[in-house]
Amino acid sequence: MVEVSMEDVWVEIGGVEVLRGVTIKVEEGASYAIVGRNGAGKTTLLRTLLGILKPSRGRVTARGRGRILDMTRTPPHKLAELGVGYVPQGRMIFPDLTALENLEVAYGGPVPGDTLEWIYTILPELKRFIDRKGMYMSGGEQQIVAVARALVRRPSLIVLDEPLEGLAPRVVKSILDALREIKASGVSILITESGTISRVRGIAENAYGLDRGEIIYSGDLDGLERDPEARRRIWGL
Repeated sequence: MVEVSMEDVWVEIGGVEVLRGVTIKVEEGASYAIVGRNGAGKTTLLRTLLGILKPSRGRVTARGRGRILDMTRTPPHKLAELGVGYVPQGRMIFPDLTALENLEVAYGGPVPGDTLEWIYTILPELKRFIDRKGMYMSGGEQQIVAVARALVRRPSLIVLDEPLEGLAPRVVKSILDALREIKASGVSILITESGTISRVRGIAENAYGLDRGEIIYSGDLDGLERDPEARRRIWGL
């Protein structure tokens, strides 16, 4: 299992402080949602947690498989080796490669048959276009490949940045069904959501509310909707 945390993290991009004093903890075996409107800093938070961005100050730590990593000094691929899968915003699959080839790139070679079959049980639609190139896939199909790519190394934590954004309702349902299956298999989930939290209910029990780069709420998911200050700052209610 993997545990990741950020302690008093500040991130500056282009002279602008995008994250300000962020402290969060994703504990082993638990699932979390980062909730905030567009531009609140959710993507920056995830990229910093994964070691893609480096903070101007603060500490980012990952623990798992008997190791402790300081992600302010560690390349992101070390976190993947620790057992973390990542689904970036915008999918970012290789358009000239087939779905299977995209999975093989992430795995570093042929994907073991039992792993591929496990992924098919979670994402059964993937079988239909496993040999199709990314450029010929719909946005929903690309998102399915992006989720499958994050699963090829059998992670204990999967991090997803706005995986439901811009998808047709049918595809949203497929992704949500897949995430419930992933969670049921024992994989922890960290997901960002800018819309209604009803979409991530049943996937995440815990939530952090983010507004203008600051954590304004920390607690259970349902409590976020009952917090008047969080409601005002995130949804304008």
